[in-house]
Amino acid sequence: MKWIIAIALFSFIGLGMKKPDPVLGNEKIITGADQTNLYIDYLKGRRVAVMANPTTIIGKKHLVDSLQSLGINIVKVFGPEHGFRGNASAGIKVSDEKDPATGIPIISLYGAKNKPTKQDMADVDVLIYDLQDVGVRFYTNINALSRLMEACAESDKEMLILDRPNPNANVIDGPILDMKYKSGIGMFPIPMSHGLTVAEFAQMANGEGWLTNGVKCKLKIIKVANYSHNLPYTLPVKPSPNLNTQQAILLYPSTCMFEGVYLNHGRGTMFPFTVLGSPDLKGKYAFSFTPKPIKGMAETPLFMNQVCYGLDLRQYDVEKLRKSGKINLQWVMQLYKAHPHKEKFFDSKLSNQMGKIENLIGNGLFRQQIIDGKSEAEIRASWEPGLSQYKEMRKKYLLYP
Repeated sequence: MKWIIAIALFSFIGLGMKKPDPVLGNEKIITGADQTNLYIDYLKGRRVAVMANPTTIIGKKHLVDSLQSLGINIVKVFGPEHGFRGNASAGIKVSDEKDPATGIPIISLYGAKNKPTKQDMADVDVLIYDLQDVGVRFYTNINALSRLMEACAESDKEMLILDRPNPNANVIDGPILDMKYKSGIGMFPIPMSHGLTVAEFAQMANGEGWLTNGVKCKLKIIKVANYSHNLPYTLPVKPSPNLNTQQAILLYPSTCMFEGVYLNHGRGTMFPFTVLGSPDLKGKYAFSFTPKPIKGMAETPLFMNQVCYGLDLRQYDVEKLRKSGKINLQWVMQLYKAHPHKEKFFDSKLSNQMGKIENLIGNGLFRQQIIDGKSEAEIRASWEPGLSQYKEMRKKYLLYP
């Protein structure tokens, strides 16, 4: 039980849940879900399905529980990675079940299938999508969103998106995905950090014809009130078990690339995505940590029970990333230079983590660029003109200033 208490306490403190809400002028940011007056009548008398996880909240209460109490007929819930109530580890397949709290059937889209069937949609009139995203290509929520949009289009059903702020909205950076490296952690020709809310991404997926067979999903969007892309946003609930602090969320566009590197990036600690290290770096760095199995977070972390040496980013000023609008490339460049066994550094078979560096970065150049000691300016130059073209295209789909 100790680790459960520790996670809960660390999440509460780390996500800054006592901080005041960000404001635009003097107005408080209000998520789409919190504006029930704009959509409750639309849902009345309809058979409703919901794509939900623990971030799917109205105030402090789960949206499903709130809508049920308001008399909305929720016929099923679709569950993403980590499950509906968030009790599954990253990458672990999730089974269909009944929600013990409500008795509603939960259909997993992170198990035997990843998309609702026509049979799943037959008794649904409208599908609500309400998941907190963190604004990066390799976070799987937007992939799940696109498949749900396809299912709605194929069954002639409408999707209601209750939009939420993107905490990394003003970081628009990284190479555009070369579709040769399309995978479960990158499905669309967007940069690593895309600068969109989920509703904006949905409009882009429709508008650019990215859905299978070019289908278009009927969308009804409840926008975030009083929101601008430049506003900082502290998440009230951790978006997934290993993004358990605001620091991790804001470092994630930069540190998730270490999923494709033979280094531990904090999995197996209470501070994932905020520390980077390896036993091979002993003597190179003073800071150390020891990954341990943690139920629900990392049950077999890389370098389990071994002392890892490297970088501690827990006190790094993430405001620098926000203001620059860029991911940090210096950490991977620095750690590669320091690593004594460079042939291991990008070996995905050894790391056994999320995937190859090519799938995370989105192109086939980055590995060799780091090996060759290319400068950051040279690496960034190779992302053009694609990144600038994306930024221009993105403007068509923005809902917020």
